[in-house]
Amino acid sequence: MEIQKEDCTYTASYCNENVWWLCDSVKKKFPEEIQYCYCVYISNEQRATPIWKQKASHQQDRQVVWDYHVIFLYQTSASGTLVYDLDTTLTFPCDLKQYYEEAIKDNKSLKPEYHRMFRVIPAAEYLKTFASDRLHMLTPDGRWKAPPPLYPPIKTEGTNTIPEC
Repeated sequence: MEIQKEDCTYTASYCNENVWWLCDSVKKKFPEEIQYCYCVYISNEQRATPIWKQKASHQQDRQVVWDYHVIFLYQTSASGTLVYDLDTTLTFPCDLKQYYEEAIKDNKSLKPEYHRMFRVIPAAEYLKTFASDRLHMLTPDGRWKAPPPLYPPIKTEGTNTIPEC
């Protein structure tokens, strides 16, 4: 399955929607592969989730503390497991072992309040159930935390905004 980063729909700070569009692209271009694809929500109770090797970082180690982050996994026996993260400075795609070691890192090295939880959702299910009203991206006074995508919010047959981990 060949996917180029520059061909993906991308808006900074909207990883959940970026991953939905990636799932949609796979379903249209490689329908036989969607069964091997997953969306992974990474978060914690404090909504303070450190991820390294992120483009948005201004730190040397490229760490960002997101409220949550969403990545796309592609798993087959031929290629192993690949991570597609449109926000990473690592390769696209990236081997899961490398991504874990460099971008996620082990919880043992973190303070307990930063320990992450993971929710894995089959891509086909994500396409059917994910919806976004983008309200979490508004400040209390109604301003955007980050400019929203130019396309309308994603609405699917479900009304689920995918509960946190």
